[in-house]
Amino acid sequence: MPVIKIGDRWIGDGHPTYIIAEIGVNHNGFLDLALKLIDVAVDAGVDAVKFQKRSLDKLYARKYLDNANSGEKTLRYMLPILQQVELSDEAYHTIVEYCRRKGVTFLCSAFDIESADFLENLGIPAYKVASADLTNLPLLDHLVSKRKPLILSTGMSHMHEVETTVEFLHERQAEFALLHCNSTYPAAFEDINLRFMNQLRRFEVPVGYSGHERGIAVSTVASALGASIIERHLTLDRTMDGPDHAASLEPQGFTKMVRDIRQVALALGTGEEKFISRGEILNREVLGKSLVAARHIEPGETITASMVAVKGPALGISPQNYTRLIGRVIERIIEEDEPFLERDLGVHISLEKEHTLPMDYGFTVRFRDYKELLQYNPRLLEFHFTDQDLDEPYPGEDYSENSDQPLRLVVHAPEFWERTLVDLCTVDERQRCASRALLQKTIDLTRRLAPFFVGTPKVVIHPGAMSLDHPIQETGPLYENLHRSITELDAEGVELLLENLPPHPWYFGGQWLTNAFMDAYEIRDFIEPRGLKFCYDSSHHKLYCNWAHVDFYEQVQVLLPYIGHLHLADAAGLDGEGLQIGEGAIDWVHFFRVLGEYHGTMIPEIWRGHQRQGEGFLIAIQRLSEAYFASQAVPQQMIK
Repeated sequence: MPVIKIGDRWIGDGHPTYIIAEIGVNHNGFLDLALKLIDVAVDAGVDAVKFQKRSLDKLYARKYLDNANSGEKTLRYMLPILQQVELSDEAYHTIVEYCRRKGVTFLCSAFDIESADFLENLGIPAYKVASADLTNLPLLDHLVSKRKPLILSTGMSHMHEVETTVEFLHERQAEFALLHCNSTYPAAFEDINLRFMNQLRRFEVPVGYSGHERGIAVSTVASALGASIIERHLTLDRTMDGPDHAASLEPQGFTKMVRDIRQVALALGTGEEKFISRGEILNREVLGKSLVAARHIEPGETITASMVAVKGPALGISPQNYTRLIGRVIERIIEEDEPFLERDLGVHISLEKEHTLPMDYGFTVRFRDYKELLQYNPRLLEFHFTDQDLDEPYPGEDYSENSDQPLRLVVHAPEFWERTLVDLCTVDERQRCASRALLQKTIDLTRRLAPFFVGTPKVVIHPGAMSLDHPIQETGPLYENLHRSITELDAEGVELLLENLPPHPWYFGGQWLTNAFMDAYEIRDFIEPRGLKFCYDSSHHKLYCNWAHVDFYEQVQVLLPYIGHLHLADAAGLDGEGLQIGEGAIDWVHFFRVLGEYHGTMIPEIWRGHQRQGEGFLIAIQRLSEAYFASQAVPQQMIK
């Protein structure tokens, strides 16, 4: 039977469950709070407490550290928090000594090589590897050289990535355990798929569970199902400010037992597949890593190990491509900290001109990156704004200058500002008015951009109607407030398009509930009497239909007359949003048969499809084109 040993404790089948209290960053950067959490963990009878150690200047490029808003929205949220909560080196020495006196094992996640060396000097008995670094082969290689056991979480990872890392560690004869994990905070019960631990057992190492769900029942069941290790976040107060508190357990968690027992059934899953949920996609980018240039690289240079670094966010090729990259001859200039791309591995993706959809398609862009996508001759640009974008100078230039044709304009309004969601439906009048004001700024900016484009610009806005923990039972007031908000906007010169919403969207590191503007019949009944059209998001709608157990294609048929713009992406489960075409549950040939002869505007809204010069968008256009042309063929059952 596979086992590892941490301190004087054997871990594996036949041994008591090894319980780790994940303090992580729940100390909020305060040493006294860290020590109080250790006291709570010791009183609860855990085997170990775990912290997190990172050197941010080794993990993120300087431009993101100086201005997080220069990256994607999720980076802007997370990076400032990580900068605020890092403990000093002296504090870690105090914590280690305190754990020794309390008789509890000190563990820590090492997020970079410098942090690993620091922890080694503290005498750490084993290393925890966060889900974000499961693919970080250079870091794993360094940790293996310490000859200490490793505990690896497998959240936000595909199964083939788990297999690659396991093979890498076995080749080096490393001692390690794997933890099944869903890296969202908090994780939805239906996403946990607890039985997937059975799949991890085929690697013949100890298997455990790292949980981020609400309550205690799921972790209890995981132990009953044979988890050798249980890791859970610990906090003194779930309402404290910070990314992990809401997904943590308070000392008095026993009172949640009855509720959690009822929720265990949702957590078991099928155990037959591994998928990345929407929340994990968000965290994968912020916490994940890419291979980047360690220095300026000129065309013709051959890549060596000294020319490669591993840094976040995950905007380039995975660190698992490290060995493939070494020895490649580079064909372009790559600046220091710039990520390596698929093209640097010899993979080139282009848009085949013979595949053309019968609609005006374009791409999601921001002011800083739209020019690089003009080479693919889009018919439109859809600018996605953050709240800060609305206050920054915009380039008043001819956006069609480098395009083969005049461009249409679509603007996607911000979905939040600071820590507040845009919500035109809310009964909180202050939030509703502030949301309306933000959208008015968006409309005003759109009107200033309009002269550089053709046609009437479209402004896509989220209605809102979100709640965090409990559904809103009475939706009438939500729709009444939505009507008020729309009529109070000055939309002269633009076309307002409300966007249909998913049931469980992710914001600010947590999963929310949507209470309106999801069902086809509700949407129709709102927009038809007002003479409106809406932005149809296929991914959002498929997730809703999965959640509500209604027929997706029947609902598309109901909505068809009211579609003013398309966002096309695949979907899976209840929050697998923005997936690449063909990688979710939508039958695209059937979809296009229902859609019929739609000739309006469309973008492929693939999650992070704009990265690597729009690689994800190009793949989506190709696959959508193939599905559309297949849909034009006579169905097999009609051939006699």
